[in-house]
Amino acid sequence: MPKESHPRHPLSETDSRIAAAMLASPRASWRTVGRVLGISERTVVRRAAPLFHDRTLRATAVRNPLWFPDLIPLALRIRCRPDRIGAIAATLARRPDTIWVDILGGGDEICTILFLDGPEARNSLLLRDLPATPAVRSWTSHTLLRVFPAVFDWSGGLLTEAELTGLRPDHPRRPDTSVPPGRAALQPLDHALITPLVEDGRASYAELARRAGTTALTARRRLEALLGDQVVRLATEVDLAELGIRSEALLWITVAPGGLEETGRGLSRHPQVRFASATTGPANLLVAVAAADLNALYLFLSDTIGALPHVSTIEVTPILSGVKRTGLVRPGSL
Repeated sequence: MPKESHPRHPLSETDSRIAAAMLASPRASWRTVGRVLGISERTVVRRAAPLFHDRTLRATAVRNPLWFPDLIPLALRIRCRPDRIGAIAATLARRPDTIWVDILGGGDEICTILFLDGPEARNSLLLRDLPATPAVRSWTSHTLLRVFPAVFDWSGGLLTEAELTGLRPDHPRRPDTSVPPGRAALQPLDHALITPLVEDGRASYAELARRAGTTALTARRRLEALLGDQVVRLATEVDLAELGIRSEALLWITVAPGGLEETGRGLSRHPQVRFASATTGPANLLVAVAAADLNALYLFLSDTIGALPHVSTIEVTPILSGVKRTGLVRPGSL
């Protein structure tokens, strides 16, 4: 099994709140973070810079498949021999098209989310690579139909709604229900900006402009348009145990078709939900939950899920180890 990474020092309350602000608004300026949290900009810089330097915090960006029609977003549940699960998880994490890689349940199952580059890449994985791996016993695949965007300013429940509002960017954003008005409208410059943004979600406009061969002003204007149209979403990754979150699970929920949009959107706004997507397969809603402990997870299941009128069944799979999140391999996991 991949070894767990450990922070170089425990996060203080101030460090945790700064990290939560980075989760909620990955490109927020140090001045904005300080103003929202009620601390000085100098304190934010002094506390945050080392966290990014030692990769306690890791900034990136993820493409929205709705704008990239060649991408196939797929969730795989892979059952394999327990004595080989670490090696298989590491191999999956090294693939550039894996977004998440988690070890689940009793230590014999992996869940991975991939953005596959078209049908040929999907078929090669499902019909050639997985069958040719002796340690893999079985798998199921689930296409992600719609990722609900309300979770994109998730803060682990460490910030108030007023603080989250203060961190939200000023550039206009289309309603969550919007459909891309013209997928072909993406320009070569857009792709040139997205590539370095994936590498470093906090790259300066000057650096983005240098990589894309344009001006900083143009880079800023185009990036704000990409974010407003949800072509990409920004993300900051941190090992959640460092924020006091010690119980993570994936929920595979079966929802009446007429209630799927309402249920998925409602759950995506819950402070313990960090990911929610409509999927194909026996369960049609995949939800990633992050709770302080097992009791908090139980209360979420009994009080929050239990109160939803359209839910018929639920499968809970605890996450034992996170190897890769938001396209980033966790430090020390390989």
